[in-house]
Amino acid sequence: MMQWFMLAIAVLIALLLIGLALYFLFPRKYESPASVAHSYDNWTRDGILEFYWGEHIHLGHYGDPPRRKDFRQAKVDFVHEMVRWGGLDKLPPGTTVLDVGCGIGGSSRILARDYGFVVTGITISPQQVKRAQELTPPDLPVKFQVDDALALSFPDESFDVVWSVEAGPHIPDKQRFAYELMRVLKPGGILVVADWNQRDDRQKPLNPLEKFVMRQLLDQWSHPLFASIEGFAEALEATGLVVGEVITADWTRATLPSWLDSIWQGIVRPEGIVRFGLIGLIKSLREVPTFLLMRWAFGTGLCRFGMFKAVRAARPVSAGETTHSIAVN
Repeated sequence: MMQWFMLAIAVLIALLLIGLALYFLFPRKYESPASVAHSYDNWTRDGILEFYWGEHIHLGHYGDPPRRKDFRQAKVDFVHEMVRWGGLDKLPPGTTVLDVGCGIGGSSRILARDYGFVVTGITISPQQVKRAQELTPPDLPVKFQVDDALALSFPDESFDVVWSVEAGPHIPDKQRFAYELMRVLKPGGILVVADWNQRDDRQKPLNPLEKFVMRQLLDQWSHPLFASIEGFAEALEATGLVVGEVITADWTRATLPSWLDSIWQGIVRPEGIVRFGLIGLIKSLREVPTFLLMRWAFGTGLCRFGMFKAVRAARPVSAGETTHSIAVN
C-alpha cells in the first residue's frame, strides 16, 4: 500500500512539474487581437474551462462580507448583483443590450430570460460564438456575433444598455475601448462594466515583486495591460459622451473567493480527469500558478475588481462638466 501511495505522490509531483514547465516555457502573451481570439478559441474548443466554470467565464459574487457559496451559483448571483447595481432591474422588457465580451453567452441568456431584454452578444472568438449559439434556446431574444470591441460594427446610438464583464484586460487601447462603449449607447442609455483593474500606480508605484507578478498576469492570459479604476473612469469621461458622474465601486472583497474556488473545482470534480484525460489534467495544472497569483494580487491590493456605471449624454460634454466618484461595495 505504501508503495502505491508513494507512486501516486511521485506521479502528482511529475504532473505539477510538467504544468509549471508549460506555464513558464509557453506563456500566452498578448500579440494582437488575434492572439486573444486564438486563446479563447482553444479554451472553448477543448471544453475544460466550461466544464469547471460553467457557462459564466467570470468571477462570482459571494456577498460582502463574503459567505460560502456554490461556485457556479456565485457566478449567476454576480450577474443579478450587477443588474441591480447598475439600476437595470428598473428598465422595461424589450430594452436593447449589447454584451461586449459575451464569452459563451451566460450573462446574455440571463439578461434575456430573467429581465426580458433583447440582447446582442459579441466576442472576438468564433468558437465562443458557435458555443454560445449552441447553448441558447431559440425562443430567447439573443443573438451572437464576432466583433471587435475597438471597432464595433454598430451605428452610433444603437443600444439602451451596454454591458461588459471582464473584457477590458484584453483591450490594448483603453481610451478607444471607452469611446466605443459610449458611442453605441443611445442618449440616456446606461453603460455598466465590471473589470479586473490594477492599483493606480500614479499614487503608489509598483515595487519589483509587484511588477513581476503583473507581468505574469499579463503574459499568461493574453492581457496587454490592466487599467486602474481611476484611470478607466477618466477614460470614460474623456470621451465627452458621459453626463453627470462616472460611478465606480470596488467589488474585490465580494469576488475574492473565486480564485481559490477555481482551484478547488479540480479537486471536488475529479470526473474531469476521466473526461479530459492526462492532457486535460496537465492543461488544468498549468493554470494553477496564475490563479494563485491572481488571489495574491487581489488580496494584497495590487489588483482591484472595479465596477463602472455611466450614462450617455444627449450631446458632447466638455471636460469641465464631468466628475467621477468612487464607492466601495
